Amino acid sequence: MKYFYPLLPFAAGWGLLLLTNTFAAIGLYNGLLQLVLFTAVVCIPIWMTGRMSYVDIGWPLGLAVIGGLTWFYSDGEPLRVAMVSIAYIFAGSRMGLGALKLWSMGKLKQEFPRYEYQKQRWIKSGKTNTPLAMQVDALWQGLANASFLAMPAFVIAANPSEQVHVLEIIGLLVWVAAFVMESVADLQKLTFLRLMKKAGKRNRVCNVGLWKYTRHPNYFAEWMVWNGLIIAAIPSWLTLREGESLISWLLVGAGLLFASWKMYTTLVHHTGAEPSEYYSVQKRPDYKTYQQTTNMFFPGPNK
Repeated sequence: MKYFYPLLPFAAGWGLLLLTNTFAAIGLYNGLLQLVLFTAVVCIPIWMTGRMSYVDIGWPLGLAVIGGLTWFYSDGEPLRVAMVSIAYIFAGSRMGLGALKLWSMGKLKQEFPRYEYQKQRWIKSGKTNTPLAMQVDALWQGLANASFLAMPAFVIAANPSEQVHVLEIIGLLVWVAAFVMESVADLQKLTFLRLMKKAGKRNRVCNVGLWKYTRHPNYFAEWMVWNGLIIAAIPSWLTLREGESLISWLLVGAGLLFASWKMYTTLVHHTGAEPSEYYSVQKRPDYKTYQQTTNMFFPGPNK
């Protein structure tokens, strides 16, 4: 049971969508498509190679699937449907195509460090059947796409109102600002690495630009991208009360909050900052000093 316990909240989240009046059909289609996608792109390659890195292809492509389904199967106000669908398709395709490029370059022939770290953590917790643990880990990420990570898109796209709420504007601004921040952080790190390589300097700590204020500005920005979507979904969630039972309505609201919390824990502990720093400390001599002077996740002044 300890292997399958992480799946339970996501299975419950998908079940919740299937039990609602508004999202039963689109939730079913999305869940089945995520199952097919993850089986073909993630689970079978993991079984054949023993490497988890294929999740980096399947998960973002699953976001694009959510965007496509939302666009074609939602009956809310058309502009609102189009905007949230494009947000999912754009973000998912961007990350997915980047992962496919790494695959074409042969980068997936070696396990990514964060997944090596995950395997070590499983063994320490008594999960010695690594092949089973990898499949379960892949499945919960697929179920996340089938449940909580799809909720902001489905909720926003179900809203028929032509009036724009102030929270929708705030959410959109947060999404755009976070996306720009993530792109700038990635560009700053890429530029830094190129300069260090040109100068013949290896294993240096990137502490320029946004990286001076947080050790993981890209992960923080990715979290804020999701928070922007969730903020924008609040007015649409309020309109759902008319067509849903009180318990279903409240649980969908709780699901939106759970999506934010789960993205935070994933980006900090599961496959994000914590695994990254485990190897950075070993590889980069100045990284411990960087840890002592710079916030891990939330941006702030140097200590």
